[in-house]
Amino acid sequence: MELTARYGLEFNPFLKNSREILYKSKEYSEAKFRLDYLAETKGFGLLTGQPGRGKTTVIRNWSSALNPSLYKVVYTCLSTLTVNDFYRNLASLLGAEPAYRKTENFKMIQDEINRLALDKRKTPVIIIDEANYISNAVLNDLKILFNFEKDSRDRAIILLVGLPQLNNTLKLSIHEPLRQRIIMNYNLDGLTKDEGRAYIEQKLHGAGCSQSVFEEAAIEAILNASDGTARMINKYCNEAMVIGHAQGKNLISADIVMQAVNECTIG
Repeated sequence: MELTARYGLEFNPFLKNSREILYKSKEYSEAKFRLDYLAETKGFGLLTGQPGRGKTTVIRNWSSALNPSLYKVVYTCLSTLTVNDFYRNLASLLGAEPAYRKTENFKMIQDEINRLALDKRKTPVIIIDEANYISNAVLNDLKILFNFEKDSRDRAIILLVGLPQLNNTLKLSIHEPLRQRIIMNYNLDGLTKDEGRAYIEQKLHGAGCSQSVFEEAAIEAILNASDGTARMINKYCNEAMVIGHAQGKNLISADIVMQAVNECTIG
């Protein structure tokens, strides 16, 4: 018997590459509301959160819902590059042929943004993921790079995404000009216990499950160990089902969950 058949699943909903079952927690909805505001106003935005809290999920679903005739979404996570390599990458993503000199790439990026905003009536949406790793040199240049007509208007949306310490970096005096330009700043917290239960239930239901898979004590153990982090909930649920299946158990107990937590910790 396969694992999915034992637990009445059409597929394993807790694996990263499985079909997405979107759970809209309070934090997800609030973050999306803030991002929608950023889309309307343009300018700089900041989205932070601890690993596994759902930053990527929010960004992916928000950006994919933007009207492609009104917005051009550009995503990069190459945040450890040198200043010129960062510019070259951004110029390429915007559709230009990168140059070798920083000044040429700088002008090319601004020209592409002007072309999109003024000629094609499209707002560039530039998402910079893992922004907590961006060098101070790149951060220093961002405000200048996206400054048009002496600050009279914003022609692009620049969303910095990263870990909470990015806020500390931006509080440094050298980044004060950029920090003052940020019009949306939101930190994603974890799921509450009630949301965690609903999250697990929705995942199971979305995978076609109509039977009990986890005992109540097992769910409580998962929620306690995961501390509201969706990625860890997925990891513990998956590992618990793998162990339970190997042991021929049709219902996951708290003991099995503790085994799963220990194995994930060791791994």
